[in-house]
Amino acid sequence: MHRADELADRPPGWAALLSGRNAIRSLTLAGGVALHAANVFIAATTLPSVVADIGGLSYYAWNTTVFIVMSILGSTLSTKALAAAGPRAAYGIAALFFGVGSAICAAAPSMAIFLAGRALQGLGGGLLLAFAYAMSRLVFPDSLWPRAMALISGMWGVATLIGPAIGGAFAQLGAWRAAFWTLIPISVLFALLAAAVLPKGEAARGAQPPLPIAQLLSLVAAVFALSAGSVADDRISRMAGIAAGAGLLIGLAAIERRGTSRLFPADALKPGRRLFALYAIIMLLELAVTACEIFIPLFLQVLHGQTPLAAGYIGALIGVAWTVGSLVSSGATGRAASRYMLVCPALAAAGMAALALLVPAPNPLAVGSICAALLCIGFGVGIGWPHLLTAILKAARADEQDLASASMTTVQLLATATGAALAGLVTNLAGLAHPGGATGTSHAALWLFAGFAVTPALATLTALRRL
Repeated sequence: MHRADELADRPPGWAALLSGRNAIRSLTLAGGVALHAANVFIAATTLPSVVADIGGLSYYAWNTTVFIVMSILGSTLSTKALAAAGPRAAYGIAALFFGVGSAICAAAPSMAIFLAGRALQGLGGGLLLAFAYAMSRLVFPDSLWPRAMALISGMWGVATLIGPAIGGAFAQLGAWRAAFWTLIPISVLFALLAAAVLPKGEAARGAQPPLPIAQLLSLVAAVFALSAGSVADDRISRMAGIAAGAGLLIGLAAIERRGTSRLFPADALKPGRRLFALYAIIMLLELAVTACEIFIPLFLQVLHGQTPLAAGYIGALIGVAWTVGSLVSSGATGRAASRYMLVCPALAAAGMAALALLVPAPNPLAVGSICAALLCIGFGVGIGWPHLLTAILKAARADEQDLASASMTTVQLLATATGAALAGLVTNLAGLAHPGGATGTSHAALWLFAGFAVTPALATLTALRRL
């Protein structure tokens, strides 16, 4: 009997998520995330070819800024979209936005048109990301949530392998437009799958809470200010952009605490609450990962003699290890899940500290150790990530479940934008461009990894105190 009770208490395995009707649901939700994530890397890889063909070099950085801003907007609108159209129709609309945006990018005769396509891609992608979390809660039992979260977050690791390969292959052939054309039939496929397996639902009746317009405007303005500061030419402008972004985020928090219509659950901005700690840990970890993913390929080429292709795939080790870690830990429950959430930021901090020692010194023989540090960061974040996301859903009030689902995507995207801006600021101040060369790059690597090792260290302290 005791053995039978143990088996009954054991959480369902991967077979429960990846068989029968659940398999198609998993493919639909995780596939939408993979589509968005792969597009991030496809666009980054093909962008030099895009600029060479249609011009617009001065707007190079705006491709990322516009895409992230619209992704954040999509994630914050996801709750409204679900209430207005129901899961099936809302997912189809998101896939439609993404497909139309891809078509505009593929056919763009100028950078202005290309940016319009990127905006639609971002809107659709942000909706798809948020829907993956929100609909996992709707279509799977709560015992499968950690595995669903692991599968969804693991799609970023898959995308780091597939996206650069697709984008690089088409760019190498001089056919960058084909890379975007290929995204259209995939968008249609996921829209059809959504129509087949997602619940139709009903549009919410009665009055809906108003959109948090003031918070949305503050959030969008903050991302633009941070992005502008990160690419500014002089130090004063950089600092002004970062300061303006920080001020807008502080203003957003103040509005959020007083407003009746919110972007985040009520306890998310209350220090001392479990939800606040969970969101803080996610954001601190995402900051460190973003800094690594942006600059590791450059540092490996300049300081360690790696080819662009090798450097790109070494940088992708974080995503691969993240996926493996998520899959390995996804079946844990209770104390085991709590331990993963505690160990997660500590491993990331150790990996960042190792990079601060290894990367600045030009030495091709150190590449193996650098790979090990990147794997430590990715695996560390991965083992805790599905449990952190699941904990947010379980800690949120019953009437704020949809809001919590959407806000997870918003926080991750905001952390990505903030991490990119701060990483650009740190490396530029440390001498990446002036004096530049191996000396400037070495100084930039030291300050970047030493500085960003603080974020997972703070996440570790937060986990120890609050989780």
